[in-house]
Amino acid sequence: MQKVIVAGFTGSMGSQVVQLVERLAEFQLAGVYNPHIDSLNPTDFNLASSVQVFNNLQQITLNDAIWIDFSVPSAVFTNAKFALEHGLKPVIGTSGLSTTEIAQLRQIAAKKEMSGIIAPNFGLSAILLLKFAQTAARYFPDVEIIELHHADKLDAPSGTALATAKAIREVTPEKKFHDQQAASPARGLDHEGIKIHSVRLPGYVAHEEVLFGAAGEALTIRQDSFDRASFMRGVELALNYVSDNQDFIVGLENIL
Repeated sequence: MQKVIVAGFTGSMGSQVVQLVERLAEFQLAGVYNPHIDSLNPTDFNLASSVQVFNNLQQITLNDAIWIDFSVPSAVFTNAKFALEHGLKPVIGTSGLSTTEIAQLRQIAAKKEMSGIIAPNFGLSAILLLKFAQTAARYFPDVEIIELHHADKLDAPSGTALATAKAIREVTPEKKFHDQQAASPARGLDHEGIKIHSVRLPGYVAHEEVLFGAAGEALTIRQDSFDRASFMRGVELALNYVSDNQDFIVGLENIL
């Protein structure tokens, strides 16, 4: 049975992951981590008495476990680096890792021969949107991205929107977008030469639109995640992958 540690276990996504792991017969919830809690008593969090609760990374002595991270952008790199350096296989769902930080994690994983996944989104609809957008980008001259999330989301643009822009650029490296338009804050963030617009409002969970335009026609590809439970199918796929493989990958689309 594969042991699992959940970082950010008291958050909206972390609590869903805890429930998922508890349901899966082949995985065991061995530990949870949150540096902002005072109690280390698992029963205070409605967890089994066998689950170890940590509020400091240095307390964690478990190894040969999967580290699932749904913490905060400011902590995710430190958490992931700690996991790899201490024999824990990371499954990272927290946004905020820079390209340089991802490269560093790849290097550590290769040196340690550790598997892991960094996934901007665990929603299968979001992964399919990315793939469909890559196909459409070959045929349309212009594109913009709108991402809409709950009011408490800390980062903007979302990791999913950034990954979508990168994926589009992979198949359109020479294409110029918006080259005739004046720069303006109202026009969104320019990333990979693609405009991204971020919306943060109560009532939303996670949603993305990729809008393609051409002379006389337009195409909109949209995905909606109405409930965080929808992400658990992707988390389960990631858990099974890192249990059975040695590769360190970025993007859930690489294992679908």
